[in-house]
Amino acid sequence: MPLARLIPCLDVAHGRVVKGVNFVGLRDVGDPVELAKFYSDGGADELVFLDITATPEDSATMTSVVADVADVLEIPFTVGGGVRSVEDAIRIIESGADRVSLNSAALADPSLISAIARRYGSQAVVVAIDAGDGVVHTHGGRVVTSTKTIPWAIEAASRGAGEILLTSISHDGRRQGFDLALTASVRDAVSIPVIASGGAGSAAHVADALRITDAALIASIVHENPAGLPGLRREIQDLGIQLRPMKELI
Repeated sequence: MPLARLIPCLDVAHGRVVKGVNFVGLRDVGDPVELAKFYSDGGADELVFLDITATPEDSATMTSVVADVADVLEIPFTVGGGVRSVEDAIRIIESGADRVSLNSAALADPSLISAIARRYGSQAVVVAIDAGDGVVHTHGGRVVTSTKTIPWAIEAASRGAGEILLTSISHDGRRQGFDLALTASVRDAVSIPVIASGGAGSAAHVADALRITDAALIASIVHENPAGLPGLRREIQDLGIQLRPMKELI
């Protein structure tokens, strides 16, 4: 079984990293290139980079920041936000990203998952699911749909997604622990890796998630002290979770 992965997430708005609670109340927490470098050097297994504004006028800024981040990373990274077409995916991957993350656009047109997977392989496609009250939310968690979370995860996997990035809206930013029941239910429904997201407040919370799934996304817990990531890794390992040794990170 693959070793668990620890994945910092950078939510980016207009070229700056931000963080909020339950997807609102955003505050500036730093420069994406600087934070990416800290995490790459500090023992992150991967990085997720989400443009949460994703407006047309931000496209050039987003591509530029992706390229700048790619220049300082020695680990794989995923970019999402505003990926609405195969052309968007090409633009992001050719800027230096290893994978693209699809959310609202994939729900609106599930064939987009398959189209990008055909071009780059399933390993390059992550489907992000923002879930609350048993259904999928879109547009940064602001729009509630009638689509049930579990069936959508199953469909995304069947259409060629290589991973599911699952965020619990009710737990996001609260630092009180992941939604373990939701995470386990999605993990049991699909055969592809599931990344738990939303709620990390301590090493114990992350360890709890990694006992039931493949990877954990972290944000607030490290943004306040990026240089503390190696210590967080040690705490998680002391709780019995096997992470890749830092020397094996690529």
